[in-house]
Amino acid sequence: MAETETLEEAKENIVDEFSMFDDWVDRYEYIIELGRGLEGLPDAFKTDTYKVKGCQSQVWFAADEADGRLLFSADSDAMIVRGLIALLLRVYSGRTPDEIIATPPEFFEKIELGSHLSGSRANGLHAMIRHIQGYACSQKAGADILAPPAG
Repeated sequence: MAETETLEEAKENIVDEFSMFDDWVDRYEYIIELGRGLEGLPDAFKTDTYKVKGCQSQVWFAADEADGRLLFSADSDAMIVRGLIALLLRVYSGRTPDEIIATPPEFFEKIELGSHLSGSRANGLHAMIRHIQGYACSQKAGADILAPPAG
């Protein structure tokens, strides 16, 4: 996420970036490129405690809080999924719980990603979004967000 990029700008910029590609092969290559640039997580977080349930690939999410904003880190063993994570982090990381809860992932529909993912990948994407929103709900409720949300 760029320092000055608002949540709405992040979503609009993602849609604009994907509109530059003529076909889905190019879009997939871009998603993989984003995945290569993802910082990832230290191995200490690659445990069942941080694993996202409902993903075909292995996916781990961790959150921290600073000044009322949630900062996410995540990783996966699949490069396309790493790219999807990079997009999710760009939109949701560094936002307040209220912003996260109030922001549906409609930008994925605008770039027609949902119709081009396999059923299991689409389910995994929704599981990651639920996980992010679960962290936001937990933080808003005053729970310890350093532990992953239940479910």
